[in-house]
Amino acid sequence: MNQIPFGQPLIGEEERMAVLKAMESPQLVHGPISLEFERVFSEFIGQSAHSSTVSSATAGLYLAYLSLGIGHGDEVIVTSLTHVATANSILACGAEPIFVDVDVKSGNIDYSLIERHVTEKTKAISVVHYLGNPVDMNRILEISERFNLRVIEDCALALGTRINGKHVGLFGDFGVFSFYPAKHITTGEGGMIVSREPALIRKAEKIKSFNYDKNVNDRVIPGVYDIEGFGMNLRMSEIAAAIGIEQMRRLPLFLSKRKINYQRYLEHESSLKRYGSFISHQIPGAEHSYYCASFLLNSEFSNFRNNIIMELKANGIGASVYYPVVIPHSKFYKARARQGLQGVKEDFPHAMKISSFSIALPVGPHLEVTDIDRVCETLQSAARGSKSL
Repeated sequence: MNQIPFGQPLIGEEERMAVLKAMESPQLVHGPISLEFERVFSEFIGQSAHSSTVSSATAGLYLAYLSLGIGHGDEVIVTSLTHVATANSILACGAEPIFVDVDVKSGNIDYSLIERHVTEKTKAISVVHYLGNPVDMNRILEISERFNLRVIEDCALALGTRINGKHVGLFGDFGVFSFYPAKHITTGEGGMIVSREPALIRKAEKIKSFNYDKNVNDRVIPGVYDIEGFGMNLRMSEIAAAIGIEQMRRLPLFLSKRKINYQRYLEHESSLKRYGSFISHQIPGAEHSYYCASFLLNSEFSNFRNNIIMELKANGIGASVYYPVVIPHSKFYKARARQGLQGVKEDFPHAMKISSFSIALPVGPHLEVTDIDRVCETLQSAARGSKSL
């Protein structure tokens, strides 16, 4: 039986040769390869982008908050349906995540709920482009401007997502991207932060490298420097950056295949409508990154979600869940709420519905359209058979 993994990085000879070449350099961090990766990434994102490599998207989110001066006593409004890293990066800075439910059609933050959670402690809004489906950033910016709030865009699944030609990540103060192996491109581990403001990127670059007053190349006397403020080691290696450059050259093809595969799922939607539908609501003028196809089960089949996933697995098909727990309902965050440390205690019904009753299906460029056909046929069979359990 041919296996259909949920995600599979496509690493070729070009990446292998780039790694070997990078390893010949005497400078494996702070080097020219990282600078070139940043240049290439900025070129793809847009002319107004200033980019900086980081060791992971989680590190990038943390770095963004540090660079914006968000810390103890501050609150950040954040979607309840996301990876825990989105919330934990806020906690890591000493601030408090304030969770908001999502729109069930898109999986993105419910704009109508944001204002009621703004207090005198609120300093920022964190938006997640759920599965690459763009948030309506004009609505977010209107709210942020009215309340003088910073905006951080979690673009971990949104490389290639644009709104009227403008890439997400360039609407707010910072955008953060992930290069984990299942993402649109990979560097093994790694990420990128982007901003339209060069001063913010310069500040972030100081903090990500211990906040030295002089980097390695600027030190007149080797090994002599001072420390200007709080900083950490959140850097990417030259080896990872070398992989990233080659992956960026292949990104247009990756995105094209993802779109073809996603459209194939939609061609099957009529045959699957008895069992559910795909979460694909999109704002006008937007381009999607097509990270995966999230299939939301109808109520008749919703209680059989896990059985259906296991049947897909038994047939060699990799499926996943985005996300398996609504963050404020996780054991960790519920414990914090009991201690009075979480500012919002709600049911988050739409986030819970997506979390409990959706199945994330593979879309990546390692699949052919015939694989999509097989996934849909197996999904239909599994859903139909689940009623007899």
